[in-house]
Amino acid sequence: MLTYDVYAATRPGEAVTLRASDFTLPEEGWGQVVLSSSSARVGSGWTDLGESYDSRGLKKRARRATREVPIPPVLVRLIRFHIDEFGTTEDGRLFRAVRNGGLLSKEYGNVWKAARLSVLTEQEAKTALAEVPYGLRAACVSLWLESGVSPAAVARRAGHSIAVLFRFYAKAIHGSEDRDNALIESRLL
Repeated sequence: MLTYDVYAATRPGEAVTLRASDFTLPEEGWGQVVLSSSSARVGSGWTDLGESYDSRGLKKRARRATREVPIPPVLVRLIRFHIDEFGTTEDGRLFRAVRNGGLLSKEYGNVWKAARLSVLTEQEAKTALAEVPYGLRAACVSLWLESGVSPAAVARRAGHSIAVLFRFYAKAIHGSEDRDNALIESRLL
């Protein structure tokens, strides 16, 4: 599940609700995911139905709003592999808990902690580097910005406003002055 966050900038709550039908997976090239819902673990006392999670629309969007995100060929291949290898739940979800229930943040959080410890050095593991799964979303947004994708396109893909993008990712945007100057100079010649 975490791979989806780093390639498509999904929020963890969006990733747990992904269904095979949300994807366009061509044989080659870029695909697309249409995000339409989120499932946040909030505790049964805070939901209308007494469930331990709350199904809702996308963050700060109308309930039925969607967000279309282009996905790179590497993620298209990973999703195809995942579906072939693990299938889906009866309702089409890609990710499930032990008994086919909804995946809880505690479960993927435990996997994240173990994965983090297995790939980071002991010194790195003591830092905040990739401390929580949400960091993958931030890494994805930063990568898009540092790759030269326009801030407007990055904001749209990530489901941010331009104001939020500039507030939280200003360092990634402002760290590319030499590249920006070269792009402008190439157009002036």
